[in-house]
Amino acid sequence: MLKIGIVGLAQVGKTTLFRALTHAHGTGLGSGRPEAHVGIVHVPDPRLDRLAAIVHPQRKVYASVEYVDTPGSVIDLARTGAQTAALREMDVLAHVVRVFEDKAVPHPSGTVEPRRDIENVELELVLSDLGSVEKRLERLDKDLKKQKSPALEKEHHVLGLCKQALEKQTPLREVSLAPEDERMIRGFTFLSSKPMLYALNLGERDAAKTDAVEQFAAEVGLKQRPKTAATAVCGKIEAELAELNDEEATEFLASYGLKESALARVVRSSYHLLGMISFFTTDGGECRAWTIRAGTTAVEAAGEVHTDLQRGFIRAEVVRFEDLSSAGGMAEARHQGTVKIEGKEYVLQDGEVVHFRHSA
Repeated sequence: MLKIGIVGLAQVGKTTLFRALTHAHGTGLGSGRPEAHVGIVHVPDPRLDRLAAIVHPQRKVYASVEYVDTPGSVIDLARTGAQTAALREMDVLAHVVRVFEDKAVPHPSGTVEPRRDIENVELELVLSDLGSVEKRLERLDKDLKKQKSPALEKEHHVLGLCKQALEKQTPLREVSLAPEDERMIRGFTFLSSKPMLYALNLGERDAAKTDAVEQFAAEVGLKQRPKTAATAVCGKIEAELAELNDEEATEFLASYGLKESALARVVRSSYHLLGMISFFTTDGGECRAWTIRAGTTAVEAAGEVHTDLQRGFIRAEVVRFEDLSSAGGMAEARHQGTVKIEGKEYVLQDGEVVHFRHSA
């Protein structure tokens, strides 16, 4: 399950966005305690809905995303270490950046300046990681004085490279390391190494700009950097949207010139940032969406469904969603010749419908 940590400064709309994304189904909400809110939601996917309409399964299972909303300012969390354990488990950090003006909700810094807020948060994540690296290097220095160890010497070298970058205020997500070096430090789960999704929280008058997020991000000084992406939301609108049924929500979005909800935009941006794709299965009375990394082979995808499928893998019957939808069913797709028979090394593509053949 994809895990997204919602971070940012105080008074930027983090919890408003969390409530909108999860329809306030998270734990800890309303408790009055400064704790993280956690919520799990289904990933909206019209393709799965269409497949279910074709095959009429007993059960339809969407992919899921877990959101964690951290309390207060992420700068305070990074400095004190509070809640950072939860953030280190996240696949993506969604930094909510305040763009809206609201005199009733004053900005802690006095003015709304997205560029400044982005730089300040990034700096604190870098400093938090620098502290962790320095502590580990001190320990390694002591251990290496007692006994020579090629493994510890290698770790010391890699962490030294990280330290040099962090001292230059460069987040670790921008540091190029060899694959084996990246694996070596992966267990530290450094915060500045996390892919960053900037969620620009717009005011109502700018709501229509969510569809032109790249231009709007440029207007607020957001640079294109490695392992980062930007999306835009309007927390106030999304909070109202969460209270409506599907038909009312569609009309409400249209009234603001919007085509989809923040949930759809945030999930799509997160998938793109991480290189994630979806494939579908329609077996056993169940129509289901699965999330995998781009580049996953057929036999690896079979293992995501069940380890038995991976062990006994024979072949995969694969058809593009568009072809299956157009044909109106798997049998007709086979008749039209759009179903392919693929082996273990076939790399699945986004939106493919797969039936795994396997031995008992």
